[in-house]
Amino acid sequence: MSPRRAAVLREGDRGLREHLVATTERMISERGTAGLTVRAIAREAGVADGVLYNYFADKEELLAEALRAHVRSVERGLGELPEPGSGTIADNLRTHLEYGLAMHRTILPAFTGLLAQPKVLDRFTGLGGPGEYWRDRLRDYLRAERELGRLARDAKVDAAAAMMVGLCHATVLTLLLQDAARPTAADDIDDLVTVVLDGIGS
Repeated sequence: MSPRRAAVLREGDRGLREHLVATTERMISERGTAGLTVRAIAREAGVADGVLYNYFADKEELLAEALRAHVRSVERGLGELPEPGSGTIADNLRTHLEYGLAMHRTILPAFTGLLAQPKVLDRFTGLGGPGEYWRDRLRDYLRAERELGRLARDAKVDAAAAMMVGLCHATVLTLLLQDAARPTAADDIDDLVTVVLDGIGS
């Protein structure tokens, strides 16, 4: 019995399905998703190739679960987001933007390798629960601030959230299409916060 196989059997209360997701998530974090095969995952996990299909309908399901785990792991490392009603809204929006930009830059390599695998991206999109991802928490934060009266009663907060997420996506696309991109400057973030608050401020 190989040491890796023995390690798998010592996992204890963590099931083999969770072990496969964790192994794939680690591989995505270290190597990205390009060229990630079932055989490579199985070898890294210390199991036979066919074992994966006992726990997942196909490779796409496993990759989607691992990608979700990767995004959540990245987000946990970025710190806490501000609570509604705390601090100033301008400072809180800056924090949200800095968080979103850092997250998107970090997860870019994983998504780049999946551009030719729409089934994985579709599965990934379907996995997220309400409020799980940053874009949802940003929208919920703005809605809560509106309910607290710190934003205009008729503030179009969903549109404001879309603008902020759009900056992050634009940054990622620039990085994807060019070898090097000008990093988003603090002035850019301040300008977007000003534009958002001009539209939804109380």
